Order: sequence, then C-alpha cells, then structure tokens
Amino acid sequence: MKPKEIALKASFQWLLLLVLVACTGWNGAQAQEKWWVFFTDKDGVSFNPHTYFDANAIERRQKLGLPLNHFTDLPVRQDYLDLVALEVDSMSYATRWFNGVAVWAQPQQMDRVRQLPFVRAIEAMQTESKLAGRAKVLSTYDEKILRQQTARMGRGTFGEYDGTGIRVAIFDAGFPGVDTLAAFRHIRKEKRIIKTYDFVKKRDNAYGGNAHGTSVMSCIGGMRGDQPIGLATGAEFLLARTENAFFEPFSEEENWLAAVEWADKNGAHIINSSLGYTNRRYKTSDMDGRTSFVSRAANIAAAKGILVVNAAGNEGADDWKVIGTPADADSALSIGGIDPTTNYHISFSSFGPTADKRMKPNVCAFGNAMVANKNGTYNPASGTSFASPLVAGFAACAWQVNPEWNNMQLFREIEQSGDLYPYFDYAHGFGVPQARHFIYPKDVLPEPTFELKVDEAGIFDVVILPEPDGPEGEEGGENESEATSEDYLGAQYLYYHFENAQGYLDRYFVVQVDKPEVLTLLPKDLEGVAVLRIHYRGYTLTKTLK
Repeated sequence: MKPKEIALKASFQWLLLLVLVACTGWNGAQAQEKWWVFFTDKDGVSFNPHTYFDANAIERRQKLGLPLNHFTDLPVRQDYLDLVALEVDSMSYATRWFNGVAVWAQPQQMDRVRQLPFVRAIEAMQTESKLAGRAKVLSTYDEKILRQQTARMGRGTFGEYDGTGIRVAIFDAGFPGVDTLAAFRHIRKEKRIIKTYDFVKKRDNAYGGNAHGTSVMSCIGGMRGDQPIGLATGAEFLLARTENAFFEPFSEEENWLAAVEWADKNGAHIINSSLGYTNRRYKTSDMDGRTSFVSRAANIAAAKGILVVNAAGNEGADDWKVIGTPADADSALSIGGIDPTTNYHISFSSFGPTADKRMKPNVCAFGNAMVANKNGTYNPASGTSFASPLVAGFAACAWQVNPEWNNMQLFREIEQSGDLYPYFDYAHGFGVPQARHFIYPKDVLPEPTFELKVDEAGIFDVVILPEPDGPEGEEGGENESEATSEDYLGAQYLYYHFENAQGYLDRYFVVQVDKPEVLTLLPKDLEGVAVLRIHYRGYTLTKTLK
C-alpha cells in the first residue's frame, strides 16, 4: 500500500468516527476506556485437561510435575462474566491465567462493577504500542551475512538437529505470504504450521496484516533455496497475529495475553515475541519484570514450561535506552543485537539492566539479518526483532538435542553457551549462543589468553599472551560450522566490567586488541569495585577486590 493510500484510509476512518460521534451525541467526559476486571474465585468450575490441551502441553506439565487442573487453567466462571456484561458496554477476552476479563466501559460503569462481590480488583488498561523492531531495507547485504547469521551460532555443529519435534509459537503483526512463499514451502509441505489465529480480527486465518511476522518467521525456520535463513527448519509452528501496526492502540497487550494462553493450550514449547512496549505506555522504572501485564504473563508461561524468547528492543540510541517489556520479565530470554560488521553491540539495541538491576539482555545475535519478505524477495533487515527469532531457532535445535530438559534448564544452558560466558554486560548479556556447548563435552577448561599483572602501586596491566599454533582444520576459525566472537571477521576484542558490592555493574567496556599491552587500570579506576571480570577469546578472569 502506498503512503498516500494509507493517509486516505486513515482520513476516511477519522471521518467515519466523527460521523458516529455526531450521530450518538458522544461526550468526551463519558468516553469509553478499557479495563481488566479480576475475579475472586473459580468455585464450581471444572474442565477436562485431556480434551482441552494439546499433548505437548500435557507433556510439559508432567515434566515439571505440574497438575493438569491447576487453578490458572480452569475456565473463568460464566455467571461472573454474564453479570459483568450487564454493567459494561462490551467485553472481549476472558483470561484463565489471571481469572478476569477485558471490558470497554465508562468510569461510572466501572464504579458499579467494582461493587460486585466477586470482583477482586480492577486495572485500567494501558494504551499505545511500539514494535520492538522494524524491518528496514538497507542498501546492500552480502550473501556472507546470510551464511553468518546461522554459522555465528554454530549451524554446522548442530548437524542434523533442525528443531524437529519442537513447536514454536510466533507473536507478531501478521504473516502475509507464509502460506504461499517458497521460503516456507518445506514447512507447508510437511504440514508443520499447526494452527494460526488473528487476535486482531478474531479469526483463524493469520496470513494478513503486516509482513513483519513473515520476516521474523523466516529467521526461525525459513529457507532461501538450500540455504537456511534460521536454524529450526524442521520445527512446527503456531502463528498468532497480536498487533495491528496502524490503528490498534488499546489491545496489543490483551492480544499478547490471549495468544500466550492459546499457545500454551496448543502445545507450544517456545514462544518468539519480537514485540515490546515502552515509552508510549510505560516509564523506565516500570521495566522491573512485575509491572506490565505481558511480563507477568510471560513469567506464568515460563512456569508452565514454555521458553519465552523476546526481543530486547530498538531504543538503545533513543532517549528511552533500556529494554522494553516483556523483555524485562525474569523468566523471558531477552535477546540483544550485535552488528555483523563489528561483531559487538549494534547501536540501536536496547540496554539493560532492568529497573531492579537484573541482567538483561541474556544473550545476543545478529541485529542485521537477511529475511524473507511477502513479495518473495530476500532482503536485509535490522532490529532486535530478527536477533530474537535467530535465537529462538537456536533454542529449538538445542532442545531437540536435550529433550529431557525443562524450559528453565534450557534457558540457563543457552546463557552458559554464550561465547562471553561467564563474563556478561548490559549490552551483550553472555554473548552469542554457541552450538558446541550442547554437542561437545564441557569438562575442558579454556586456556588463558591473557595475564593480569599487578605491581606494588596497585596498577593493573592486562597483557595478551601469544596465540598457540593449533592443528590445521581445527574447529573454529575458518570452519563455518562454528565461529566465535573474534574468529569471523578478524576483529579481536577484550571485554571488561566493574561489579559493585551490590552485585550489579557500574561500568563495562569493549577494547579492540591491536597490541599485547592492551589495558592499564589505575587504583582510581578501581575505587568502589568489588569484582573485576576480563574476557578475551573464550577465557574469562574473575578477580575479587573487596
């Protein structure tokens, strides 16, 4: 659609709205608002989990030792819904997990609802939304980037592991072309799109809307000919349209909640959410993993055995700076972005920590990637929206390797697979996940790549050690099956951070290594530092100072 056509359609919608206002005599003081209404109990309700849940959902619960008839899974009482419906203008989604319902109503109507004896609480629903990433076409992108976006995480090391048997739910703004494009032919041929639902238009077909979701899906399981775009080309998919990119400012979080309950019911193992809500809805102090409705829902999903993978956000170069929600959720695996041309933090990727000082993002991946588009082309796009599905595809392969793990075991192992681990910072998390962590034995300690010299005056000097000559054909380096943070483009970086006595970082740095004496720290640099960590080429030194 051309910009002019969009503007004309928008003008027509506003004209229609003005006509409706004139006809109904609407008064601004009596404006409808959207609310959540939460109930006190589910007394007397029951359901059959074996007919309600997909077999995958039952298996997840059994793996965690969860009951199949947990309170959060029971239906909302219909009599409560019927009584609330008498007091409000309209109702939409009833949430089992939070035992409540979303309603449109005027403030005085909500005063009456608040008096109902079975109403536990009422929350005004936040408005406005912002996609965590926008598919932006760059001037050019080399074929090498397409290979690297999966090789950087170890595609060759995963070998035959392609996410087979793992069900991935994608929450996004639409999936036009997924039902026709060559990039997804292998998925359609094997009938691995299990279900779709459009939560914006309340219909089963999710192949409309904005093509952002199409590009995101390609970074999980798409193909360009014989070349994988994402790692999980063998996975199953649930597609949920939760966003209207143009005219739906009120319902995205409600749709996100509806989608996560739908994904749970239909047996999702992993959710990829390349979406986020920030400054038009919240304050940075709200990014604490507890305030937003979607972060609370993400944590419940994790408690039910689903791995929630979420884009950190694209506000790193804006005034907002920090991650959005639900990336702030404690149990959401939050994904930052790196620049393929520099191999460290890409400028727009949002920073951690959370408002309560937890480390975010958890790991990172390419923030510039090659994606499939709805017109059948393959173009470069930028955003943590594409880093997130790259990691979601990685997670599907890692879970296929270790099907006995639960979601939080996988979460921690993905963190530990990061090529910076155990070093971390608030731009990269633990670095880019590596397949070798899941395939090869982990009992070999890395060899030191630098030494820390401390003189009598308390001056710290970091000196790079000569690199050992490895055998030809050794894993890494030019082998595309596995590439560490320094191997791929020849750049070599030293990372270091200062951790305070409260356990969070005051400062962190990335230094390009171009000489052996790479770093000197004076006593004044170390004032107030409890722990110093330094990382270079797979080796991390941790020095406790206080």
